[in-house]
Amino acid sequence: MARKTKRKTKHRGNAAGMIEVRGVTHARSGGGGSTSRGGRNADPRLREPSWRSAFIRALFAAGIFAVVMLAVLKGSPAGVLVTTVLLLGVYTPFGFYFDRWMYRRRLAQNAAAAAKPKR
Repeated sequence: MARKTKRKTKHRGNAAGMIEVRGVTHARSGGGGSTSRGGRNADPRLREPSWRSAFIRALFAAGIFAVVMLAVLKGSPAGVLVTTVLLLGVYTPFGFYFDRWMYRRRLAQNAAAAAKPKR
């Protein structure tokens, strides 16, 4: 039985001899795009801050501090451990409240930009 439509090839050559590949040939599933709230392409700066993310960031900073104190400044391990734990206790809430301040500021900026009349 003969085909009713012409078969589409995967590649086409152009006049310069370059091979061009066709674009997406199938419908994408899901309706989420860059504007969806939890989408992959959503702006990461507009995620609400969490204590977990602040703790992980503080853990990373305190870990770097501990390595520098041990390796470069030749601090005693007990003193470095105590200082690292204290820094972890200070960095975590500081990081959370700073993230919350920046989050609220960005929300206000977005609201102001959305309310501004377009020309």
